[in-house]
Amino acid sequence: MVVVPWVIDLDGVVWLGDQPVEGAAAAVGRLRRAGEEVAFVTNNASVAAIDVAARLAAMDIDAEGRVVTSAEAAATLLNPGSRVMVRGTAAARQTMEGAGGVVVDEGPVDVVVVGWHHDFTYGSLAAAHQAIVGGARFIATNDDSTYPLAGRTLPGNGAIVAFLERSTGVRAEVAGKPHRPMAELLRARFGETGWVVGDRPETDGLMARQLGWRFGLVLSGITTEAEAADPRPDAVGTDLADLVAQVLG
Repeated sequence: MVVVPWVIDLDGVVWLGDQPVEGAAAAVGRLRRAGEEVAFVTNNASVAAIDVAARLAAMDIDAEGRVVTSAEAAATLLNPGSRVMVRGTAAARQTMEGAGGVVVDEGPVDVVVVGWHHDFTYGSLAAAHQAIVGGARFIATNDDSTYPLAGRTLPGNGAIVAFLERSTGVRAEVAGKPHRPMAELLRARFGETGWVVGDRPETDGLMARQLGWRFGLVLSGITTEAEAADPRPDAVGTDLADLVAQVLG
């Protein structure tokens, strides 16, 4: 049997905010019983991979060592010893430190890393603005415009990044899906062929195309079937359980 990795998005696919998507855990179990390799990838940089795995474990999904976040993709861009100003959560700061970055809030700054967080202030963004204008490298963990919850959305990291891009005139280097740093990280960990499953053609679909993998779109998150044209998915399911049932037959 050929083992095909399934790299599955989380927000909008496995859960919506605090609510699990019905049937998602059972779908992962079905894939594993069929001998498929399953991992999880998220553009949400606000939670550490180990904590994401713990949340999945609470849903009876074993994901230990099988979670990749956009913060980890951003960390691959750092040079060890770089002085890094993080505009993000404690988890994002810890990820940069784990990659050898020296996290600072003042003084000389080599790199500004921006990840999704909801406790930013004008002052915190102004400090990042000053660092970028002063020559610091500008890295965004991801540029998703929105963050999906059950029945509604919130502004995503792309909205925070846009504030700084507009004020500084500097385009951020984006690390997460569908950009090169995440593609290189996924290919190194999971090989040359597989499925990317997600709810956003503009991130998950383009990620699949960049990898040369197949794209499975689910309609349990942001995207409706009418919006699913570009890039065209290889399979469309109402949710993860439906998609897995179609592919496995």
